[in-house]
Amino acid sequence: MKLHRNLVFAVVDALGFIFNEGEYADKVVEKVLKYDKRWGARDRGFIAETTYDMVRWKRLYSEIGEIKAPYTRPKLFRMFAVWAVLKGIQLPDWKQIEPTPERRIKGKFDELSKIRKYRESVPDWLDILGEKALGDALWTKELVALNEQASVILRTNTLKTNKDTLRDALTENGIYTDSIKGHPQALKLEQRANVFTTDAFKNGWFEVQDASSQLVAEALDVKPGQRVVDCCAGAGGKTLHLAALMENKGQLIAMDIYANKLKELQRRAKRAGAFNIEPRHISSTKVIKKLYGKADRVLIDAPCSGLGVLRRNPDAKWKLQESFIEKITSTQREILQDYSKMVKDGGKMVYATCSILPQENSQQVAHFLKSEAGANFTLSREQKVYASKSGFDGFYIALLEKKATVEA
Repeated sequence: MKLHRNLVFAVVDALGFIFNEGEYADKVVEKVLKYDKRWGARDRGFIAETTYDMVRWKRLYSEIGEIKAPYTRPKLFRMFAVWAVLKGIQLPDWKQIEPTPERRIKGKFDELSKIRKYRESVPDWLDILGEKALGDALWTKELVALNEQASVILRTNTLKTNKDTLRDALTENGIYTDSIKGHPQALKLEQRANVFTTDAFKNGWFEVQDASSQLVAEALDVKPGQRVVDCCAGAGGKTLHLAALMENKGQLIAMDIYANKLKELQRRAKRAGAFNIEPRHISSTKVIKKLYGKADRVLIDAPCSGLGVLRRNPDAKWKLQESFIEKITSTQREILQDYSKMVKDGGKMVYATCSILPQENSQQVAHFLKSEAGANFTLSREQKVYASKSGFDGFYIALLEKKATVEA
């Protein structure tokens, strides 16, 4: 592979924004790709994939290159040289790239690869926490899986089409897909491609949604005509899935504390042809209290550490702080206590996270069931989805049922 100066410089720019300015990798890549309209798919792919790769292995490459924060441009070029040597790419004779001791880089890689926190490129505190929570064997396997590039998975929007029609339409665009066992509306791309330029996307025939994420709405067992509340709807990935499962019939209340996310949900809902969604901004506790005991189904897709989706968000490893885990588990407990009150007698609730930590998952549910708010609920079933076992994102999904009152 021949390295092109403008592409490498774009990668170095991107890393500077991510490591030094704390910007999100996906937004940075989107910004940097706008540098030059003449870049083709291969050029854009090199910038995006190289940036994500270097973010994913930041600690390993930094240790090998003896680089510490702040990540100045000379340090980032040194880090790029480490990446290139380990990929077997010949380095160009540029003034920005210092003479690179290739043998030393490979030797140090072999040495550090014997130590998990370096080999899998995670902070010390996270490695300790993960091993304590999951045990050495499972944590080691999860780290390997979470460092792999995520597949592109689509969810067929059954409000507008079916899976076979969608697959045929994508094939006509040269995009080939496979079905996934156990995921009725999912299609997995055989090779990465820009699906957002297709007519199928513009017409609302699908959403990009990981296979594990698709399990969440399905677990809620919604029926057309019900009143369903998605408590932490965000931009609406799972809300749109619920709308499709409800066949646009009934009332689907999408709630969030961030009004801007609900605006994005409305835009997506229009494209998807989902008309039974009613966005409600949680501006005060009154918004929740008005629905106490009135929902047939409640989805709590709780805010979490996001440790199950590190393949998609590798920069989260470096943004996440140990103190955040404590803070978010406290928030999850409060949400379960308050939002569960919206479930009517005989109704059902799903508590889900995209985390793999028991303290955010099964331990939260156990705590809730022992509380006064959870006294009338029972745990119907739970799914602990691990990337190392499923091949998809890590998730936790618990279905809880509220006892129906027996009239005298």
